[in-house]
Amino acid sequence: MNLARLDLNLVVALRALLEERNVTRAGQRVGLSQPAMSAALSRLRRHFDDDLLARTGGHYELTALGQVLLDRSTTAYDLLERLFSSQASFDPTQEKREFRLMASDYAVAVFGAELARAVHASAPGIRLRFTQTPTTVVDETGLLLSAADGLLMPHGIISDYPATDLYEDRWVFLVAEDHPDVGDHLTRKDLALLPWVTYQRTYDAPAVRQLGMLGIEPNVEVSADSFLALPLLVAGTRRIALVQERLARLLAPVAAVRVLQPPYEAVPLREALWWHPVHTHDAAHIWLRETAARVAAGMAPVPGAQ
Repeated sequence: MNLARLDLNLVVALRALLEERNVTRAGQRVGLSQPAMSAALSRLRRHFDDDLLARTGGHYELTALGQVLLDRSTTAYDLLERLFSSQASFDPTQEKREFRLMASDYAVAVFGAELARAVHASAPGIRLRFTQTPTTVVDETGLLLSAADGLLMPHGIISDYPATDLYEDRWVFLVAEDHPDVGDHLTRKDLALLPWVTYQRTYDAPAVRQLGMLGIEPNVEVSADSFLALPLLVAGTRRIALVQERLARLLAPVAAVRVLQPPYEAVPLREALWWHPVHTHDAAHIWLRETAARVAAGMAPVPGAQ
């Protein structure tokens, strides 16, 4: 395909048409007349050799290809917007801009809050928007990174993209403050017999893989799509949970739980800020990365870390 022959304005029209599913509303959204938007739809239909929008009764529905293009057009639009908004210089005290970062609730609580405070102090016109990392992050890393400014995620999940290391953490276990069967130390037998609360996504995969290598198969009683919920699901029960120590220390005072070290040498956790290569030389993104690194450098070490 010869991209030089394509009108990039069609990306704007395509996104509006697929999302609105109405020529008139799509035109109003992007500032085109109804005839002009109809002409754009005709050009898109010729290019894709597909109707994209098919009339069903008194309204339009997306064709199979139109459904496929719905997400792709949004991603392409976001990528083009970020590409053409790249800057040679960036003054954080004067600029107004939003940075979107994908992150787990753990990363937002432990690092995102600190980053937001630092950004507020030095760049009052800059906004941060944290969104939950999609479950497809491993399979669609490039696609997701192209539509965001970055991803907060530990090493060991994704690779082959630029990243700035931020801080280290460790895996620990949580048990109820008054757990009847656990003393001051956990044993591997405890891990095998006690019911578990687990995080149901893949972000703790290296730690979970290590358990399997040690022959420990968790008896999962409850799973949640939130790291912050794990201490609350442990308190007052016989359950245990594997969590990051920084988060455990943050929430232990309000969740009636105890923090215990693993009965084995747990794999370390190194959090990083990942981004798409399209952002590498953008002045605004460089400022974001440098700010993140500076905030991380000022974080206190994990209690007991070497």
